[in-house]
Amino acid sequence: MAEFMMKHLVEKAGLSEQYEIASAATSTEEIGNPVYPPARRKLAEHGIGCEGKTARQMTRQDYAYYDYIIAMDRNNVRNLKRMFGEDTDHKISLLMDYTHRPGDVADPWYTGDFEATWQDVSEGCKILLAYLEEYPTLEK
Repeated sequence: MAEFMMKHLVEKAGLSEQYEIASAATSTEEIGNPVYPPARRKLAEHGIGCEGKTARQMTRQDYAYYDYIIAMDRNNVRNLKRMFGEDTDHKISLLMDYTHRPGDVADPWYTGDFEATWQDVSEGCKILLAYLEEYPTLEK
């Protein structure tokens, strides 16, 4: 959800040429699968498509390539640090840590509550984009 929400916000702001946005898993469980149907439906409710997306796993090259690596929960952060080693460039952060409600994004895989996840992702992405526009070269 976060990848497509962020792409939607960036496009709406006319900033698509300034950002490359992608998502990847920290586990192998969903590799090759399309966006989970309830997540697809929640995005569609808001006029956001996610056609053609299939899950892929993060790689060590992703750490070198991307300026920011935004995780949805602390478990993802632990997995990322295991994959990448120490976060020496301070690229890894939690999406909700940019908000006034730091912590994990509600995980619909366990709760089934895609609305709560939508609310977290929506808030987090909006504030993250504002942060990136205000502090484009600073690290969090």
